Amino acid sequence: MLLGHFGVGFGAKSVAPKVSIGTLILAVLFVDLLWPTLLILGIEHVKIAPGITTVTPLDFVSYPFSHSLLMVCIWGILFGVGYWLFRKNTKAAIILGLCVVSHWVLDLIVHRPDLPLFPGASPELGFGLWNSLIGTLFVEFLFFGIGIALYLNTTKAKNRVGKYTFWGLATFLTIIYFGNVFGPTPSDTESIAWVGHLQWLFVGWGYWIDRNRTMK
Repeated sequence: MLLGHFGVGFGAKSVAPKVSIGTLILAVLFVDLLWPTLLILGIEHVKIAPGITTVTPLDFVSYPFSHSLLMVCIWGILFGVGYWLFRKNTKAAIILGLCVVSHWVLDLIVHRPDLPLFPGASPELGFGLWNSLIGTLFVEFLFFGIGIALYLNTTKAKNRVGKYTFWGLATFLTIIYFGNVFGPTPSDTESIAWVGHLQWLFVGWGYWIDRNRTMK
């Protein structure tokens, strides 16, 4: 799941108008931003297994600290509390916490049964939509499209930068998504981890967008 997470972030702007889209993107991507670091440190593990699903060749062997339901809820609480300490906006803090948790919910739809409920000897869940390319594309673009519609209904560009940075990000994400789905299999897990850190660029891109757009 990639586009769907961004869809939630964009859509959340409609109920948290005072929160920068950069912060909302940070929230929905938080556990995926944490995961590459844990891979590099050898705390979590992934394997490349071509054919394991129709959509992705990645076998998520172990990621209990970034992607178990319990830990995602804890990260959501910490994220929300951290935002509240800086902004003293309770509603926004709650929404941001829910955005963090939404990551697990959306992953549950597409993943194989590899999402743990808690670290340790936990049951693993996943509805396995990644076994259907058409189903995966439909769900990804459904969430992405709804999120974009909500965001555009909530904000407007102050200038050309506000227009082009938003549509540039939406286009770039779509290109990356198709590259991930239809592109070559990753060569090794270390490169997956380092490329995963590039997602921080989307957070910065979100803050750039926000500075050039305003509420309707």
